[in-house]
Amino acid sequence: MFSHIMVGANDIEASKKFYDAVLGALGIGPGTQDDKGRVFYMTPKGIFAISKPINGKPACAANGGTIGFAVESAEQGDAWHAAGVANGGTTCEDPPGVRTSPMGSMYLAYLRDPAGNKICALKRL
Repeated sequence: MFSHIMVGANDIEASKKFYDAVLGALGIGPGTQDDKGRVFYMTPKGIFAISKPINGKPACAANGGTIGFAVESAEQGDAWHAAGVANGGTTCEDPPGVRTSPMGSMYLAYLRDPAGNKICALKRL
């Protein structure tokens, strides 16, 4: 459904370090920076990118927005979460683990990146 997702970053270097770590935990290689300073993480299924806002204003988190990354296991999700915390992210929501809702059981782990964007790792069980 999506071709790409791009989030704003105030400090590209700090955000690249963070996303290199969390996406690296999912088997995705380091981001590639273009001549405009944007960083792209390319996969066969889509593209994730970080960029300073083009309007010159500070990046800010989307209130109510979350970007989810698929993980293959709870262990991979735990590694993703640990990599994020160790590289400038902050944990948010409940601790990583299994949650059950009317949509079924899921492993979930949540982080905020250095710019405050909320991301999660998800595995449907």
